[in-house]
Amino acid sequence: MIYVLLDGVGDLPHPDLKGKTPLDSAVTPNLDRLAKNGTMGEVISVGKGIAPESDIAVFNMLGYRFQHANYVGRGVIEAIGVGIDFKDGDLALRGNFATIDDNKVITDRRAGRRIERDDAIEISKEIQEKIKFSNPNASVVVAPTIGHRVTVRIRCEGETLSSDITNTDPAYARVDGMGIAKAVSDFLKIEKCLPLNESTSARLTADLVNEFTEKSLAIMKQSVINKKRNESNKKLLNSIILRDAGNRYPHTQPINELYSMKFSCIVDMPVELGISEVLKMKAFKAGGLADYEEKAKVAAQSMETQNAIYVHLKGPDEFGHDGDATGKMKNIEEIDKRFFGTLLDNIDSSKIAIVISADHSTPCINKGHSDDPVPLLVSGDFIKKDKTSRFTETEAKKGSIGLIEGAEVVTSALNLIKSQM
Repeated sequence: MIYVLLDGVGDLPHPDLKGKTPLDSAVTPNLDRLAKNGTMGEVISVGKGIAPESDIAVFNMLGYRFQHANYVGRGVIEAIGVGIDFKDGDLALRGNFATIDDNKVITDRRAGRRIERDDAIEISKEIQEKIKFSNPNASVVVAPTIGHRVTVRIRCEGETLSSDITNTDPAYARVDGMGIAKAVSDFLKIEKCLPLNESTSARLTADLVNEFTEKSLAIMKQSVINKKRNESNKKLLNSIILRDAGNRYPHTQPINELYSMKFSCIVDMPVELGISEVLKMKAFKAGGLADYEEKAKVAAQSMETQNAIYVHLKGPDEFGHDGDATGKMKNIEEIDKRFFGTLLDNIDSSKIAIVISADHSTPCINKGHSDDPVPLLVSGDFIKKDKTSRFTETEAKKGSIGLIEGAEVVTSALNLIKSQM
């Protein structure tokens, strides 16, 4: 089984596409071929009414249904993914480099998204070296990852920091350990971090996060990196907005034990790398984010030693966040040609099933994640067909699989495969 998650591919009808979704509008001969050779359904990745972040969505789509309070938070998963020294009692947070104006209004939550790696590294190093907390036992690690993304770890020797704090990122709420996308306006400001209970630990942690925000803003304002960016008319890296606090290392059943399979992955982003590490899932290297042909070839080759591989493809989600429906449509067409075309040329569909879905929807009209169902396709010569013909939201509603939860996808797909073989 080759299990492909198209990040944020689900969408809603858009006026730029004459009332169609990007999947509906895209010319996708390879996905069409797969759809005609399989059966479809719909998936609510985490739960009705929950617009999930990628971390909890991917865990669910791999079969791990966390109770909210038992989840460690995306900050921890990303810290693990990038190899930060993290131990129980530390605080890990996911951050974005963002751009604010003179009134501290956020003008871009992602600081232009396309950020030079050297700039991100240098300004992170500057913040980490210059910040001096009022508590002498406190220290910070600022680790830039990809684009606007950054992971922050705060440690206070002799103290256990708490995850029971609010986000400073105004676009996301923290609900019982899980990040939830909020409906937001264009007028956003960095929020003050508040303790969610009256414990000494929560109050200390909130104070440290607020101190980090205040002092990092001052450092970034004076940064040589930002002076150069301003001269080049580039968006400034002059704030870091934080979310998804966690304070303990996760322990869960390895994926190979869960399914009694050799289950591997091809992933790129810190959050997916962290998930692969937590689930003890072998990760294959397959080029960069958009090296779709290489990813397809490695996925096909992996079937010689593995019997399942999860492939996470970036692209659609970013166009969704940018509100670019036409760009999202074109990216889907590119993935169809370069990834799925290459994959079909390199596998035997009489022996290997291809399962395709998404971690969540990212509607262009919302510019953010939503709780809308995403399509699910299980395709292979040995799969009973249900007369669906395209991998789209509309066709998914007609599929014989019906509407299922994300945590049921892998088991449902395996049951379909086994019942026909």
